[in-house]
Amino acid sequence: MSFRQKMVLVMVWLLTLSYGVGGVLLIRQNFESSLTQIQNNDEESYKMILKTVELVNLVDIQQDLSNISDTLDKMNTAESLVGMSLKKGDQVLYKRGEEIKSDIENTSEFCSLLFTREYRHLYQIRGEITTNGKPLELVVLYDITPVYLARDRQIETYHQVLFVMLLFGGIASWVMSFYMTKPLVKVSKTARALSTGNLDARVNPKTHDEIGQLGYDFDNMADRLSENINELKMSMEHQEMFMGSFAHELKTPMTSIIGYADLLRSESLSPEESQEAANYIFSEGKRLEALSFKLLDLLMMRNQNLNLVPTDMKSMIENLTYHLQPVYRKKGLDLRCRCEPSLCMVEPDLFSSVIANLVDNSRKAMDKGGNILIMGESINGNYRIRVIDNGRGMPEEAIRHITEAFYRVDKSRSRAQGGAGLGLTLCKEIISLHNGKIAFASKEGEGTCVSVTIKEIS
Repeated sequence: MSFRQKMVLVMVWLLTLSYGVGGVLLIRQNFESSLTQIQNNDEESYKMILKTVELVNLVDIQQDLSNISDTLDKMNTAESLVGMSLKKGDQVLYKRGEEIKSDIENTSEFCSLLFTREYRHLYQIRGEITTNGKPLELVVLYDITPVYLARDRQIETYHQVLFVMLLFGGIASWVMSFYMTKPLVKVSKTARALSTGNLDARVNPKTHDEIGQLGYDFDNMADRLSENINELKMSMEHQEMFMGSFAHELKTPMTSIIGYADLLRSESLSPEESQEAANYIFSEGKRLEALSFKLLDLLMMRNQNLNLVPTDMKSMIENLTYHLQPVYRKKGLDLRCRCEPSLCMVEPDLFSSVIANLVDNSRKAMDKGGNILIMGESINGNYRIRVIDNGRGMPEEAIRHITEAFYRVDKSRSRAQGGAGLGLTLCKEIISLHNGKIAFASKEGEGTCVSVTIKEIS
């Protein structure tokens, strides 16, 4: 049984219970009130007859009792009066209408009795008066069947109204439960769609009640799930790219090393040729060694805790620039520094390597001289370091992949300059360990600006 059906059954049951109990109590109260009213009316009628008999008896006390009978014949005090009897001991002095019920024990001078006769409801009242020292018994019979008929009609009407109420109540409950559970059905459909791989499926609730809030929470969960799955896919893609790039990086030097080694082993070479082959094998071996060290640094970087110390960024950058300037000047490059003083929590050696790597990338982007400027400035509680050059620049597509392992903008130039494509990847990891950010802005033919932002000590 669905939740919607359960809701309809519960609401119909509650409607039946509440209306049933209320209707029964109302009909019962109305019936008892009507019965009491008609009994009171009949008793008033009986008392009037009894007083009339007493009055006639006082006036004609010396006369025959036939005067009383004549008076009773003329009396018609109530439409419901269907029988009357006047007795003196066992002698019946007067009788009119239906048979009086006589098989009851009279325990008092005045008593009343409700009973049923042939599907009719009768109300009998008995009383006594004294005439010439002798008691007279007056019994009057009233028909109160209309009260019971009215109750039966009320019950019949109640059943009809109850049926109509249950019918319309059931329809209203179904419609209401349909709209109440519609968001739940949508949540269920969305969950099934997500399970089949449709990560764009959403509930998009239209209400702001508890069920609507469930829909919003479900959509938030789906958004996070979609983000996590997309991140996982990107991570897998990056791993595949990493493995492909790593295999490619190994393929070229290993092919050369194996080729030259096989040449040394199988051919008789001149001393100069042997020396050249050995030098090539050595240089390619050193490049593979440097690559392995870079990868080792990258793995270790992700698993170590840095020992951060307060560092004057201006002094650190100026000191690094001072030591690099002679080397860059020989290559026709003008390296300058313009920094504001600031204290930041950094690991000095690692952060110096970041700046040195960024400056080295600027150097590789310039073929025949150029300018490199290192700027440091405080901005809203952060210290921003920018390395600006006027080299070749990069296309937009390259900026999106520049920090990926083994990625090179110009693969032929980078390999000729000894790059493995891991420098910026290491820089990004080091900056992340410092809770900082790195950003790139570049335009082909004009140059590149790399920005590194970290928190200052407040």
